[in-house]
Amino acid sequence: MLKGAIFVGIGGFIGSITRYVTTVFVHKIFPTTFPLGTLIVNLVGCFLIGIILGIFEKGEVLSSEMRLMLSVGFCGGLTTFSTFTNDTINLINDREVLFLTFYMGVSVFLGISLTLFGKTVVNYIWR
Repeated sequence: MLKGAIFVGIGGFIGSITRYVTTVFVHKIFPTTFPLGTLIVNLVGCFLIGIILGIFEKGEVLSSEMRLMLSVGFCGGLTTFSTFTNDTINLINDREVLFLTFYMGVSVFLGISLTLFGKTVVNYIWR
């Protein structure tokens, strides 16, 4: 259990830094009240976890420690559901109904679609 926690921690550390750098970078390029950086990291994280889980389902390609580090750690640190909920509340408070609807719809539906797409890519490549 301690070994798994260490792998999750390492992955979470890297994922969290990646999230921070990405959101700052995106906000500098596209300064807006719309939480574009959060949306991007959540969608990329959905796609990546689909790839990781797809590879893991292929057998002994990834060790269980690597699976923990990449899916629970890295993707957990990268994706930001708590930030998503906070951004959603901010959009509600700002009465940004159009942004709110778009943000929630794209995050949920495109996020699920990209997770499935990641697994499909692995299944297509790894026949």
